[in-house]
Amino acid sequence: MAGWVVVGIPGSRRVGLFGAALRAAGLPPARLVPWADVLRGRSPAFGGGETVRVESPGEDAEVDRLLRGPLDAARVEGTARWYTALTGAVRGLGRAATAAGAALLHDPAEFAVLFDKRLCHGVLAGAGVAVPASPTSGPAAPSVAGWEDVRALMAGAGLRRAFVKIAHGSSASGVLAVETASRGRVRAVTSVERDAAGRLFNSLRVRAYATERQVAAVVDALAPDGLHVERWLPKAALGGRSADLRVVVVAGRATHAVVRTSRSPMTNLHLGGARGDLAAVRAAVAAAGGSFGEALALCERAAACFPRTHCVGVDLLPESGWRRFAVGEVNAFGDLLPGLTGLPGTAAEGLDTYAAQLAAAPLRGTRG
Repeated sequence: MAGWVVVGIPGSRRVGLFGAALRAAGLPPARLVPWADVLRGRSPAFGGGETVRVESPGEDAEVDRLLRGPLDAARVEGTARWYTALTGAVRGLGRAATAAGAALLHDPAEFAVLFDKRLCHGVLAGAGVAVPASPTSGPAAPSVAGWEDVRALMAGAGLRRAFVKIAHGSSASGVLAVETASRGRVRAVTSVERDAAGRLFNSLRVRAYATERQVAAVVDALAPDGLHVERWLPKAALGGRSADLRVVVVAGRATHAVVRTSRSPMTNLHLGGARGDLAAVRAAVAAAGGSFGEALALCERAAACFPRTHCVGVDLLPESGWRRFAVGEVNAFGDLLPGLTGLPGTAAEGLDTYAAQLAAAPLRGTRG
């Protein structure tokens, strides 16, 4: 038996886009294994020769409850439990695939690192990939119990500006851009909303907390799920807006790149960020005497740290002046970029991210 299996959310955008790529390639539809079944312990029966693609478990309330427990899906807390449940499920998928002779496109061990910002940052730094300086990266990172620890770590590392992130978050959930100044002043910009009862919620509006007491309350509430602290790099600007890039790397090669711009430190598109002009970025890099090709090569070096994972999304941070770049994060599910076609001159030119992954997959399934 050969063909594709997708572990995903029925009816989701991701499952639909991959299905469209299969149809365009003349391949049979994928067999869908719902995340809810996997998380309830119903082990999927894979077949020999099948290729198993794991999609994000996001955007489904039932699956979110299975991963995080009874917390409201909009809550920020609960990511440590979410991480344990998700990585355990992927390990189970890996065992089932191996036993059946199927190919899993997400290596379970690498998946667990990709979803822990501290471990991922440590792996990248250890491989010589340029990343923002961090006092919390790697398996021997100090524990962070709350704001006092964050403040001490920032001071010890000489950081006046830092990003404080929950270790297992995504889509800028639980991220604070923290600034400290003379006379003890502290300010943070974040999408985290804190209600009167002290509960934390994800918001589509970026807000500022302007006192240390406010910042400390948010950080202390996030700390039980694990925190990562890293230097807040001064990003390059495009059209008067802060800019970075999401670069998709498929089978070791950079295939797609999208520019994200924002007036806030968070460039995520759902938080008010906007897609920028890639040609303008290339021109800015060239004018500064830099090399966009070297920037893409940096993303490929980051992806090479996870050689058994078919596709990753790399957050590429251009430093002010457009001459130097660093890798902010590497994302296991960083390929949801509808309508974006591949970089000119690459094998993915004219293909979206799903078609590019399909074309480069180690097993292709059978044609219908």
